[in-house]
Amino acid sequence: MAESESETVMVVPEEAGARLDRVLAARIPALSRSRLKALILGGEVTIEARTVRDPAARVNSGDTVRVNLPPPEPAEPAPEHIPLDIVYEDDALVVINKPFGLVVHPAAGHASGTLVNALIAHCGDSLSGIGGVKRPGIVHRLDKDTTGLMVVAKTDKAHKALAKQFEDKLEGPLERGYLALVWGAPERPRGTIDAPLDRHPHAREKRAVREGGREAVTHWQVLERFADPEGKPVASLVECALETGRTHQIRVHLAHIGHPIMGDPLYATGFQTRAARLGPEARAALTALGRQALHAYWLGFEHPVTHETMTFEADLPPDLAALREALAAAR
Repeated sequence: MAESESETVMVVPEEAGARLDRVLAARIPALSRSRLKALILGGEVTIEARTVRDPAARVNSGDTVRVNLPPPEPAEPAPEHIPLDIVYEDDALVVINKPFGLVVHPAAGHASGTLVNALIAHCGDSLSGIGGVKRPGIVHRLDKDTTGLMVVAKTDKAHKALAKQFEDKLEGPLERGYLALVWGAPERPRGTIDAPLDRHPHAREKRAVREGGREAVTHWQVLERFADPEGKPVASLVECALETGRTHQIRVHLAHIGHPIMGDPLYATGFQTRAARLGPEARAALTALGRQALHAYWLGFEHPVTHETMTFEADLPPDLAALREALAAAR
């Protein structure tokens, strides 16, 4: 069994009277605030050799604070050898191109076969104790049926730094770009959707534009327009950039402006009527798709250790490329 490690902090005069958890978070940046709180509550922190279990306890100048770091527990999700498309990897993080149908986190109905299971198997002992458990640090997610780029942390320090970049409004070097095939053709070449999102009032699995919801901003521009066999606009390839990262944000926002994503089972209504306008090849490609035509093709962020700006791009997967080609062939 691995031995416990520890960190020792001497409280300086400027920190006198401050909360214990805040002092430790500032002095031990490799550990997240939630990890430190869990250690305090678990009796792993002492002040002058006295165990303290209150994160809000006040410290005094000259106090010696010792943080015991138990060895990480085995991951709760089991490792599973699921093939992954690794775009980039180093000691701090891994960037993957997520395939269609892969759930990110184990949950009800998906206890196994997830990205987390796959990454535990892939990374093995290179994972450090994120939150006290050997598991990958998920800082953002893609829906099960959305493909594309994701970055995942392998250490507590990387997880904390990346999570900060992904919090609420996306600022600095963080960039998330998506490609979507949508119904119809927007009149304008580009625009911004600034519409708050909240849970749908009647459908638990959906989100909706609602007053009083969380701020959500999506920038979009049309890259290609496609016509039906009669030459009338029927679909478009749209690029979206997120200013905020809300659940189903792009899917809800595009439906809100009247151009839902093709194949979206939640937000694109009237499938039969819409599909009837497509040529036979496009209709067959859409039927074969079986999911929303959304792909996270661009990802940029600041490396949590080197602070280098990193950017990655992933081409459309074969199923979306086939739909795009079929739509273009009808023009």
